[in-house]
Amino acid sequence: MEEIKLTQYSHGAGCGCKISPAVLDAILHSESPAEKFPALLVGNETKDDAAVYDPGDGNCIISTTDFFMPIVDDAFTFGQIASVNAISDVYAMGGKPVMALAILGWPVGKLSNELAQQVLAGARNVCKQAGIPLAGGHSIDSPEPIFGLAVTGSVRKENVKKNNTATENCLLYLTKPLGVGIITTAQKRGLAEESDVAEAVRWMTELNTLGAELGTLPYVKALTDVTGFGLLGHLLEVCEGSGVSAEIYYDKISLLSNLSAYTSKFIYPDNTMRNWQSYEKKVSGIGAESLLTLCDPQTSGGLLICVEAGFENEFEKRFGLKPFGKLVAKKPVVVEVR
Repeated sequence: MEEIKLTQYSHGAGCGCKISPAVLDAILHSESPAEKFPALLVGNETKDDAAVYDPGDGNCIISTTDFFMPIVDDAFTFGQIASVNAISDVYAMGGKPVMALAILGWPVGKLSNELAQQVLAGARNVCKQAGIPLAGGHSIDSPEPIFGLAVTGSVRKENVKKNNTATENCLLYLTKPLGVGIITTAQKRGLAEESDVAEAVRWMTELNTLGAELGTLPYVKALTDVTGFGLLGHLLEVCEGSGVSAEIYYDKISLLSNLSAYTSKFIYPDNTMRNWQSYEKKVSGIGAESLLTLCDPQTSGGLLICVEAGFENEFEKRFGLKPFGKLVAKKPVVVEVR
């Protein structure tokens, strides 16, 4: 039987198929005044990872959804990655997931029902790890395979973390290395080493459970996860939302171990350049390699953590992370790469 490679049935891959930040801003723009909902603590206006609703008893509801086309060829692994990625948005708000619903688009005439079953099996595997039920969902017959989750979570009101509440002098930390977009693009072209793909998959299938613990720490001033807009894009959202700028040190940023073998050949996803076109006027100090890595669309990426100055020793001892930059007073250039 011929081996099915899921990535050959989609034009995009993972979070790399996201609409670019500039285009998304244009789509979301509206001349109509936004309706006010006092109980909605976090909504669309803040570019945050999920919506947060306060019923009034101090226990808030987190609601989010995320889905995309295959980033790997194996159906089970695709289900795992898409599920970890969707659940991450709850952790990025400082909360814990409660349940999930599946979102499945499947080209019924092209791919077998058994492959779709494997995608769902991967999702159930991840939901089991997260301690939540995959409680239902919705499916359609679509031209390309699509999978993701709608996830409900919970968080105490005082533990809600946003991406626009960072403060000057915060230290910046990242929990996963960059480069999965580059590696998965190389895989789709048949140019990736198996060991490099395995490393990328290992990171993409690791739940960001740390976010629930970070929600309890007052000195974590802002929190988000790094996905399709790349590290630069999500850091820019933090800076612009918080009214600060950032200085980052490229040699302090963790990359997948063999990434230079691909960046030296200029292997990168299409969305890398679409991302850069949205950011280039806001960033200084970018180089040939750093452009490809810092704008690389991450799928199921790590948490970007802003830690209040003075608490970095406690934080680093507790979590074993090292900073890659800091936030500074607002400048004309939002992010400086050094």
